[in-house]
Amino acid sequence: METFPDDGLLHRIAAENNVPETAFLVPDNGNYRLRWFTPTVEVPLCGHATLASAAVVMERLQPGRTTVTFDSASGPLTVKRLGERYVMNFPVRVPRSIPVPEGLAEALGIEPVETLDDGFNYIAVLREMAAVRSLAPDMTAIARLDRPGVVVTAQGDQRWDCVSRYFAPTKGIPEDPVTGGAHCGLAPYWSTRLGKRELRAFQASPRGGELTCRLVGDRVELEGACVFYLEGRIAVPVGL
Repeated sequence: METFPDDGLLHRIAAENNVPETAFLVPDNGNYRLRWFTPTVEVPLCGHATLASAAVVMERLQPGRTTVTFDSASGPLTVKRLGERYVMNFPVRVPRSIPVPEGLAEALGIEPVETLDDGFNYIAVLREMAAVRSLAPDMTAIARLDRPGVVVTAQGDQRWDCVSRYFAPTKGIPEDPVTGGAHCGLAPYWSTRLGKRELRAFQASPRGGELTCRLVGDRVELEGACVFYLEGRIAVPVGL
């Protein structure tokens, strides 16, 4: 688009798409302004929709381009293309240890071994990877918590350094497939725990997704691949 339409229309388009996040792009002095909407709310950061936006810019709008910076609610976000993969540069969310919030263990159906707050979400650390995979939380109870989302995580096995899942029913996302924002907090936590600056992470949602996370000062690099699945047009009725 050349300019952003009114917010009401952006909300309705995202609700009609009914995917975890819809990204909207507007050209801006050689780069782009970027906003993200779930089916119910606008969010301050989204990893996989930024990855998709970068792929659209570099493979469709401006083929051959190898870097782009998006102006967003989370500040400038630069994405670089490395062969078939993309590296996103996001702000770190430093998690702090807190007592288990009231209702969290009951909502998850398991007692965390440690609980943290990354400034946006609660992070519940579980004892083992199998517990993360088998978790069946009470979404109604999670929606009553005083944070928009809950990350559950555990140390991984030989293949991955850490695994996680992300639940955000108040944002219209019962479970997000892959969550860049969550890894802005998971990366510094597991980096300290494991003594590593580069981590192999896996989000164990039913769809699943792998990420490479690197700490670079007060930023985190998230690396992943992008595959084009569907391209088309939408019809916006006059007056919608």
